[in-house]
Amino acid sequence: MQFHLSSLINDPIYTKKTLRGPPFLMIAVTRLNNTSIVVNPDLIVFIEETPDTIITLSNGEKIVVQEKVTEVIRRVINFRRSIFNPSIPIE
Repeated sequence: MQFHLSSLINDPIYTKKTLRGPPFLMIAVTRLNNTSIVVNPDLIVFIEETPDTIITLSNGEKIVVQEKVTEVIRRVINFRRSIFNPSIPIE
């Protein structure tokens, strides 16, 4: 089964879907120019709000997004719940 990014981009959380190969396990965020991107939450080192939200990845890359820190954290928590304990309802 194949999924195309364009059909998934409006979902806030991606879980156990496949894009031609390995599991597609990422969360969606929106850059300041209104383009949607997906981020691997395992690569997030920290998130800061100054006043824009900046996500710093383990490779040093910084991504500035529209979502507030609390929203990014909520998406990461829901992502982790869906992976590690699917019986817990996602809010």
